[in-house]
Amino acid sequence: MSDIEIARAATAQSIGDIAKKAGIPDEALMPYGKTKAKIDPEYIASLQEKPDGKLILVTAITPTPAGEGKTTTSVGLHDGLCRIGKNSIVALREPSLGPCFGMKGGAAGGGHAQVIPMEDINLHFTGDFHAIGAAHNLLSALIDNHIYWGNAAGLDSRRIAWRRVVDMNDRALRSIANSLGGPGNGFPREDGFDITVASEVMAIFCLSKNLEDLQQRLSKIIIGYTRDMQPVTAEAVNAPGAMAVLLKDAIAPNLVQTLENNPAFIHGGPFANIAHGCNSVIATTTALKLADYVVTEAGFGADLGAEKFFDIKCRSAGLSPDAVVLVATIRALKMHGGVEKDDLGKENVQAVADGCSNLARHISNLKSYGVPVVVAINRFDADTDAEVQQVREIAAELGSTAIDCTHWANGGAGTEELAHHVVKMIDEETSEFTTLYPDEMPLWDKMRTIAQNIYGADDISADQKVLNQIEQLQDSGFGLLPICVAKTQYSFSTDPTRKGAPSGHVVSVREVRLSAGAGFLVFVCGDIMTMPGLPRVPAADKIHIDDAGLIQGLF
Repeated sequence: MSDIEIARAATAQSIGDIAKKAGIPDEALMPYGKTKAKIDPEYIASLQEKPDGKLILVTAITPTPAGEGKTTTSVGLHDGLCRIGKNSIVALREPSLGPCFGMKGGAAGGGHAQVIPMEDINLHFTGDFHAIGAAHNLLSALIDNHIYWGNAAGLDSRRIAWRRVVDMNDRALRSIANSLGGPGNGFPREDGFDITVASEVMAIFCLSKNLEDLQQRLSKIIIGYTRDMQPVTAEAVNAPGAMAVLLKDAIAPNLVQTLENNPAFIHGGPFANIAHGCNSVIATTTALKLADYVVTEAGFGADLGAEKFFDIKCRSAGLSPDAVVLVATIRALKMHGGVEKDDLGKENVQAVADGCSNLARHISNLKSYGVPVVVAINRFDADTDAEVQQVREIAAELGSTAIDCTHWANGGAGTEELAHHVVKMIDEETSEFTTLYPDEMPLWDKMRTIAQNIYGADDISADQKVLNQIEQLQDSGFGLLPICVAKTQYSFSTDPTRKGAPSGHVVSVREVRLSAGAGFLVFVCGDIMTMPGLPRVPAADKIHIDDAGLIQGLF
């Protein structure tokens, strides 16, 4: 059965019953149909005096076309914890329409480890992304309107830093000219679109602690510069209040359920390269007040997702994770060991051993944060016992444990061993979480620390223009902000073809972007696409409504 067929065959419980499992009263629910709801922010505020549960991060080795399955494993672990009698909630990101119709065709877990209603979650859901896109584009409209009606803020139209967004892969919109057609349409200038998940509004949305914090962060967005290069913020065009109005309902976290009828929060979804790639702080902190164990994930491999989860999200929200689950597949390890995709079905223990250099680097990196680590082997039918044993032995040599997981085929029953181990690990190995670098470290040294300690690089480099920009940001009071590195997700280096655990390379910083509202600086290393294009054969080609009125093609 396909993922969508498995999801459709599940017996969903009413959202009120799911809320009861999470300890949420009916009066705190804002239902969106029978199987999804938002949680009243006033109720969330009433939880603040309650103690927090234990926070478990699910991350992965460096991604390959063979796949790793972070979301599937997150859902499977959550169901496994519930099966062994633990009070658990999983907190995940919302899928973007762009990847759904582009490469992925759906992003709500897989097999028997999914969140439902699968179609709704992948398509519009509760409208959060539309609200974020509308708020972003309202600011875009206000900027051009401000310039048209006299430009009191002195914005230099050549130095507008705020683009427009749409939640769709559309390469034709990457670079455009706006305001054409005569004086009544404004002042023509170059512009462009990013995908909604790359918007700074999305990053702000996911890092805000409440509506007040959201509005304060929106006011700090830098929309452009004057002719003498002084920054101009969204406050100057009177945008934050109206933007916050568009986001006031979206900021409430969404409650849904897994296939095994366990509660799940799905809220927010920033890009994992240009932003921090985690679900909202509000969803995570609310889950921690309601459950004894909270499972969450971070995008891409641990060098990007986990590093940003620790150094940006945890730093900003005051979170302290208790355990990390590092997901690996035999197939992906073989690719890191030099095996081509067409040969992954053949047993190759030596390639697995060679590919474990990538696993070893990630384990070492994660342990440097003071958090205990377990390896979850997301097992496929073609994996042999000898290959799995090789991973177990190497993990043991690194002071970690590797556990077989069959949640794709067996749901929570396939992660019971992992669930027991995670609980035991949290009970017996006290987390001594620390971030990679202190706030006070200079920006250049922060970037070098990430490159050397996480990527295995010898050093970093940049041209004089970028160095001057970094110095100016440091002197302008932004030196205390954390670094969000934008680079390829396919390698520890900036070269996507270098698999395994490359070392000795130099990471080149191409440009620096200030996300003042979100509260981080983006160091762009390599070519980063903020508006993806559709592939030659997009997933949209197969997505349709059949004769019975059912959606097909979402995997």
